[in-house]
Amino acid sequence: MDDLSLKKNHYRAIWISDVHLGTSGCKAELLLDFLRVSESEKIFLVGDIIDGWRLKKKWYWPQAHNDVIQKLLRKARKGVKVVFVPGNHDEAARKYIGVNFGDIIIKKEAHHTTLKGKKLWIIHGDQFDGVIKHARWLAYIGDKGYAILIRLNDLFNTFRKFLKLPYWSLSKFIKQKVKKAVSLVTAFELVMAREAKRRGFDGVICGHIHKAEFKLIHDIIYCNSGDWVESMTAIVEHLDGSLEIVDWSSRISQKHSRQIKLTQKNIISQP
Repeated sequence: MDDLSLKKNHYRAIWISDVHLGTSGCKAELLLDFLRVSESEKIFLVGDIIDGWRLKKKWYWPQAHNDVIQKLLRKARKGVKVVFVPGNHDEAARKYIGVNFGDIIIKKEAHHTTLKGKKLWIIHGDQFDGVIKHARWLAYIGDKGYAILIRLNDLFNTFRKFLKLPYWSLSKFIKQKVKKAVSLVTAFELVMAREAKRRGFDGVICGHIHKAEFKLIHDIIYCNSGDWVESMTAIVEHLDGSLEIVDWSSRISQKHSRQIKLTQKNIISQP
């Protein structure tokens, strides 16, 4: 294990969403890596942690997925406040709002005040997605298409790994280039910011659309924690109260580049 892996990062709070445990696209090992080196007072699980839709169709639960759950439970037992706000893919958990599951609190939505006094509303966000709310069957079709896109992404990166190239999200790139998808994301962000303002919050932290973001929309903080399928991102609050997106995929690239440099150095130094 290298120095990067050993370094502990300390935060006031961490927000994670759209892990999709129970699917082959989930990067559970990378999330475990992040959780092992990240210490915090609070962890907010902002929906779609487990993909119930996929598990109903086909059971897929490797050891790494179980390890993620166990890691979160251990953190909760050790005093970290872990709050689970279910999303549409793990909506079955919404039947248990108010229940403590192994010291993990299940809530319909949550709120958090940063050290700088900013009041943040925490919700998955599917409730404000017109496709999910008004045409559920369209959401399932979209989910199937998304699964195909993720599979292509995995195959693409397997080939890149064979060529000793770093991870790169093909699916993320495609979505960014599709004009309709971009307009839907923009509309979602605007709706979430407006709703946060209407409810009297200074900002919102959500998930659902798999696009990590941190920006101001009409003076309202809009944060999206991204996902652990394509981008491997989380939102963190530092000890000084500042918010930031942690991009774990860039860490992979840095680690890969360092390994290449070390290999090259060893080759050059050989007699």
